[in-house]
Amino acid sequence: MLAASAALTLVAAGCSSSHTSSSAASAGSGGLTIDAAFYPLQFVAEHVAGEYGTVTTLTAPGIEPHDLELSPATVRSMGNADVVLYVGGLQPAVEDAIKATGTPSFDAADAIPLVARQTGDLSFDPHFWLDPALVADYALAVGDEFAHLDPAHADAYMNNAATLSEQLDALDGDFKTGLATCKRHDIITTHEAFGYLADAYGLHQDGLAGIDPEAEPSPARLREIKDIIAKTGATTIFTETLVSSRVAKSLATDAGVATEVLDPIESVADGTDYLSVMNRNLTALRSALDCS
Repeated sequence: MLAASAALTLVAAGCSSSHTSSSAASAGSGGLTIDAAFYPLQFVAEHVAGEYGTVTTLTAPGIEPHDLELSPATVRSMGNADVVLYVGGLQPAVEDAIKATGTPSFDAADAIPLVARQTGDLSFDPHFWLDPALVADYALAVGDEFAHLDPAHADAYMNNAATLSEQLDALDGDFKTGLATCKRHDIITTHEAFGYLADAYGLHQDGLAGIDPEAEPSPARLREIKDIIAKTGATTIFTETLVSSRVAKSLATDAGVATEVLDPIESVADGTDYLSVMNRNLTALRSALDCS
């Protein structure tokens, strides 16, 4: 993860936007202007705000959120937002910009209990969005926050949040049913982004690297993973869309197993969203774990 040294001198790598209001009060009948630090928070914000919010993501598609740096223009535009949604400790550049601009903010950790997992420079696992039930709780919390910031549209925000929460609870049910009768329960991943998912559905995760996606696995760890594959009968090493799959594919060839994408949904491609990618993840898991 790359830390920003000073919010107003950050290097351009994120995306910027023009905001039209500088406070919740000024939003008035026009609703809220919302900055979301990266995609999963953007997904929730868009659904909860509905027609009464303009949502901008600070992490452009295809950019690994852990690596985010912000341009001076993006930092300046954040000063016009009514609220910034972020995960504290994950993206120092965002927190530096919040401090520099004084923009109101909402930390997901204030709504969701994040699990402590000490790996690299993170003392917690930020990937709560890979458990749909936790995202449902987060959506309701965001609805409360938006209603507080813009009371004129409080009912709309709360209703939108409830609708999204119901959709996410249904997705959670699909995962519970889909993974209930699997012959295997061990998932081998490029990095340990899937702890919440594993905890929610009775799986066990073994990552080539830890929570930091840029960490290179040691030769000793690769030998351990190969032994785990042999012991558990795993047939698949899961790779990702934003992290190099070179080491994983080499290990898979050496161990005689396949590779398949399991997406941590830190960014999405055009035409997809959180719900569709999570359903694709469920299909990949069911195939790899031989679920009936």
